[in-house]
Amino acid sequence: MITTITAFTQDPDDVEGAVSSLLDQLKVKPLKKHSVGIVSCFADFIGSGTWALLAEKLPFSLVGTTTLGASGPDGQGDVILILTVLTSDDVEFVTGLAVPVTGEDDAPFRAAYDKIAQTRQDRPSLMLSFAPLLIGVSADFFVESWDAITGGVPNFGALSVDHNPDYRESQTLYDGRAFRDGYAFVLCYGKLEPRFFIGGIPEEKAFREKGVITASRGNQLKEVNGISVADYLVSLGLEKDEKGVIQGINSYPFILDYNDGTQPVIRVMFAITPDGSAVCGGKMPEGSVLTVGALDAKEIQETTGKVLRQALDGREDRSLLIFSCVGRYFAQGFNTTGEMDLARQILDKTPFHMAYCGTEICPVYGKDNSLTNRSHNDTMVICVL
Repeated sequence: MITTITAFTQDPDDVEGAVSSLLDQLKVKPLKKHSVGIVSCFADFIGSGTWALLAEKLPFSLVGTTTLGASGPDGQGDVILILTVLTSDDVEFVTGLAVPVTGEDDAPFRAAYDKIAQTRQDRPSLMLSFAPLLIGVSADFFVESWDAITGGVPNFGALSVDHNPDYRESQTLYDGRAFRDGYAFVLCYGKLEPRFFIGGIPEEKAFREKGVITASRGNQLKEVNGISVADYLVSLGLEKDEKGVIQGINSYPFILDYNDGTQPVIRVMFAITPDGSAVCGGKMPEGSVLTVGALDAKEIQETTGKVLRQALDGREDRSLLIFSCVGRYFAQGFNTTGEMDLARQILDKTPFHMAYCGTEICPVYGKDNSLTNRSHNDTMVICVL
């Protein structure tokens, strides 16, 4: 059984006071035999030294990422540090760091994992991932690499972001240090049966027409139903401007069904190329079925409320780790705290840790309740412990 303790601070400048407050908040429950800390914070907490001092004062390992918004039962905001401690007598938490991650080369992952695996006889029951946001390195690469290394251990986590338009301060966190190119992770050993929930875009809110991917290469979607992506979007009613450009494509993500019996995932479009192809936020396998959806504040409220209630399921003896895409944050318009407000309202005093991220990593369910690790865009993902 895992007990969860949450704490927060909103003052990055008063280093001693912030850390003292966090430590006081953790005293509400005693620590058990094994503990680990999950941190989501505004980048200023790194520069001020708060993050390093916090790690120095705590007797267990800390991992996490920077973010532009985070929430817990007792506090939320943008300039905030949320700390969630997982503590247990029968589940052991072992942390690792793969660094440097400079390209799509899994050698740093294998080295970090092997360092832990060679000391153990058992296999982890869950992996928590805190990945860097890097140009030229995809979340699909992260997911597929760890699948091959761990043998498909359920993988849940997030890619870092921050408050800058170019995400130049987005970093992963590990034991008082911060990395632009580090992949921090937690391997959970013991009897643990987590449940996973995803909230994306309901199919009933999408265009009725479905398309089949007939040509693609990695995250480049070239053809749907035998025509270019641009022409396919126009056939659905989207219009080109006087320059022949379809505006606002980020607001029309794909609901992607791998056509293999697993839950669909969301893929965002970043750009339409001159040849009519779409650059997407993850791989777009040929033969998959897609539907074009729409993302706005109303849809976010509806899907967030639905998935949180599913995860809570009327029970209070559980805790939730929640990551929501930065695309959902921006799609809320001026009410950027709307999704966090709803989460606190629904979950009430149930322990939870929620943060915004660049891409979400979460298993999806398939036939016979089997799990397949996937990366997601424009999605809220939940791990129930």
